Amino acid sequence: MIPSFRVRVSLNWTFMKKLIVTFTLLVISIVSFSQREFSYSEGDTTYTMKRYVFMLLDSGGTKSKDSTEAAYYQQLHLSHLNSLAESGKLIVAGPFEGGGEHRGLLIFDVETVEEALKLEGEDPSVKTGRLKMDAFYWWGARGTVIK
Repeated sequence: MIPSFRVRVSLNWTFMKKLIVTFTLLVISIVSFSQREFSYSEGDTTYTMKRYVFMLLDSGGTKSKDSTEAAYYQQLHLSHLNSLAESGKLIVAGPFEGGGEHRGLLIFDVETVEEALKLEGEDPSVKTGRLKMDAFYWWGARGTVIK
């Protein structure tokens, strides 16, 4: 005959909330590897997060010989970015103030980092070595509007 034991566990609400949040974040991290969006609720609010590709544009090794050449490549660069924005794949773009090593940022609404690198790799300023790219995944709230 096996003796039976009764264990009484008393958990307070704060501990339970922490446990639920930890479990939810664990599930989100596992699920996030297989999809670009997830939602979670906190109280009566539901948050929907979406995976984007964040890209830094840094100065490349090639420099323009004069202001005319610089203006020409800047016009080609902006034209390229405008076409990506019109296609809906580029959702944020802009330069950094001060013109240092970090030249600007781009946020793409695409499936993979590789796709964003391929798209921006067609930029004349990247092709000629004036800019170089560094891209990685970034999670943001879906539908966020920057005002």
